[in-house]
Amino acid sequence: MCQSVSETTTTAAASTATTSAAAPSQKSNEALKKENETLRRIISSMLKKVDKQTLAEVKQELLSIATATAESLDSATSTTTATTTTTTEAPTTTSTAAFDYASIAMPEPNTEFWKLPLRSVTAAPPDSNASPQDTDRMHVVHITAELAPLAKVGGLGDVVTGLARAVAQRGHIVETVLPFYECIDKAQIENLRHECDIDVPKGFQFDGKLSIENVKTSIHRGTIAGCEVILIRPESQNSQHIFKGGAIYGGGYNEIEAYLYLCRSALEYLKTYQNSPSIIHLHEWQTSAASMLYWDVYHEEGLLQDARVVLTIHNMDNPGECRAEEFEASGISGETYMDIDKAMDERTIGHNPERMSLLKGGIIYSNAVTTVSPSYARETLEGGAAGWLGTILAANREKYHGILNGIDTVLWDPARDANLPCDFTEETCIEAKAALKKYVQTGLGLEVNPDKPLIICVSRLVPQKGLHLIRHAIDRTAEWGGQFVLLGSGHGGGDFQGLAEGEYKDHPDIRLLIMYNETLSHLLFAASDITLVPSLFEPCGLTQMCAMRYGSLPLVRRTGGLADTVVDVDSKEGGNAGSDQLFGNGYVFDGVSEGELDGALRRALDAFKGRRGWWSSMQQKVMGLDWSWSQPAAGYVDVYRAARK
Repeated sequence: MCQSVSETTTTAAASTATTSAAAPSQKSNEALKKENETLRRIISSMLKKVDKQTLAEVKQELLSIATATAESLDSATSTTTATTTTTTEAPTTTSTAAFDYASIAMPEPNTEFWKLPLRSVTAAPPDSNASPQDTDRMHVVHITAELAPLAKVGGLGDVVTGLARAVAQRGHIVETVLPFYECIDKAQIENLRHECDIDVPKGFQFDGKLSIENVKTSIHRGTIAGCEVILIRPESQNSQHIFKGGAIYGGGYNEIEAYLYLCRSALEYLKTYQNSPSIIHLHEWQTSAASMLYWDVYHEEGLLQDARVVLTIHNMDNPGECRAEEFEASGISGETYMDIDKAMDERTIGHNPERMSLLKGGIIYSNAVTTVSPSYARETLEGGAAGWLGTILAANREKYHGILNGIDTVLWDPARDANLPCDFTEETCIEAKAALKKYVQTGLGLEVNPDKPLIICVSRLVPQKGLHLIRHAIDRTAEWGGQFVLLGSGHGGGDFQGLAEGEYKDHPDIRLLIMYNETLSHLLFAASDITLVPSLFEPCGLTQMCAMRYGSLPLVRRTGGLADTVVDVDSKEGGNAGSDQLFGNGYVFDGVSEGELDGALRRALDAFKGRRGWWSSMQQKVMGLDWSWSQPAAGYVDVYRAARK
C-alpha cells in the first residue's frame, strides 16, 4: 500500500535504509516558506542582469530542469553496451584481479587527457541481488518528452529510463511513448521498425470556429537503453514541422502544440492497437494533458476502461501555461477546461487572455501524483516551493507521494568504468583513489599533492545551482589550502570563464573548465575527496549519489533530495552509529549565505587534514550505499497498485 506524502516524508529515514543514510532534521513550514521566497528573489535578481537573448536561454534552461541534475549527469547517457564497448587494444582489466595502481601511466600535464581512448572492461556478472518478481503483473505505459540516452536534456530522461527498466525487471510489461524527434540518432535505436500509421484528431481555428483534421501519424517501435519504446511522428503536410530541429527543445515548432499532439496521438495509438494498459504514467507539464483527455474523451466514451493515470512532477518551475485556443491542438475545445475546478490558472482570472495550467489539470485529473523526493514533496506541499500550485497539491494531498530517484548503477560503476584508467571497489578504494587523484592532478596541471583535499563541482551553471556559493567556494578553497575543479556550462558560465582566464589562470590549485565532457566527469568523481552541490533548490539531485558511488563525500545545501540523501557527519543523526544504516555521509549547511557554506567547508577540510584514517573509512562507507532504482521501483509499484484500487 502506498503512503500519502505526510506518511512518506515521516518515514523517510526508515524507508531509505538502502537508498540513503538517514533523514535529516526537518525545517519548519514557516522557515521553508521564507527560504523559498528568498530563493525566488535571488533568482529573479540574477535574471534581471542579463540581456534578452540570454534571458531566453535562461528560461529554456530552467524549463529543462527536471530532477534537476548537474549537467554532468545530463550527459551521462551511454547505454551499458556503449560503456563496455572496446574502443582500443588496451588490456582488459577487471576488479577481481589484483591491480598495480602504481603502474598507471600518467597523462601529459595540461592536455585533454579525458579524450584518450577508453579501456576495454568486462561486463558485469549476473546480478546476485536480482529484482523480486511481482505476481500482479501490470502493463505500464510511460508518456514522456525525454528518454535517456538518445532524447534527453535534463534528469527527466535519466529518471524515465531508470524507472522503466527497474519496473520491467520486476516482471511488469513496460513501454515508453515519446516523440520521434528529428535529432534522435536512429542508428542507436535497436530493432527500429515501422509498426503502423494512425489518424490523430488535431484542432485548428477556421473562420473563428474549431475545426478538426486528421493528422496521419507514423508509429515506430524499437529499444533504447533496454527500454521498449513507441516513437510518434506526424506525417501530414500541415504538421510535419512538429518535433523538427537539431535539439529536443527549442526547435522550429510550438511546444504547446507539439506536446498536446503527443498526448492525443499516444492515446489514439493505445485505443487502436493495444488493450487498455494498467497504468498510464505521465511526466511533467508536457504530457499532463493526457490525463484530462483520457478521462473526458476516451474513458468517457468507453475506451481504455482499465487504465489509471499517474503523474510525476520532476520540477514545479513550469506549470505549462496554455491559452484556450492553443489547447485546441488536442482536438478538444480549450473552453472545456477553463474552469477553476479543472485546469484554469486562477492567477489569470480577469486577464486578457485568461489561461489554463496543464500541470494543474494533470494534478487534478490523475489518480496519483508523485514527485522525486520526500523532502521536495514536503517543500512543495507546505514550504512554498510549488508557488501557487501548492494549494492545488494541498487539496490533493492524499494522492501525492514523494519517492526518491535512483541512479544507473551500471553506468556509474567504479568497478567497471571504461572512463577510468583503472577499476576500484570499496576494498581497493584508498589505493585506487590516491592513484586516480594523482592522475587527474597531473593531467590538469595542478600541483601533485596527496595531502591537498580535492574539491570538485560538476554542475549546470544556472541560478538554481547556487552560482554565488560556487564562486565563493573556489576562493575559500584556494585560501584554505585545498584544490578546486569546476566542470560545467550554462548561461552563468561567462563569469567563471573570466576567472579561468584571469585570476585563476595557471593557478596550481584551481581549474575552471567551462565545458562538459562525460569521461572527465567520471574521472573527477573518482579522483575527488569532496563534491560540492550548493543548489538553491534541488527536487532530487543525482550528482551527490554519483559522487558517493565513487567515494567522494558530498558537501550540500539542505534542500529537496539533497536533504534526503546526505546526513551531516557532525549532526546528531550522523553521529548515531547504533545502526549500520544510520551514519553521517557528508557535510550539510542551511541558508544561502557564504558564511553558512564556510562553516561546512571548514569542517570538511579540517577533517580531511586531521583525521585521514577516519576520512578513508568514510569514503569506503559511502561507496557501499545503495542508490540503485531497486527501492524507488518498489515504491512506484506500490503507487500503481493503490491507483488501481
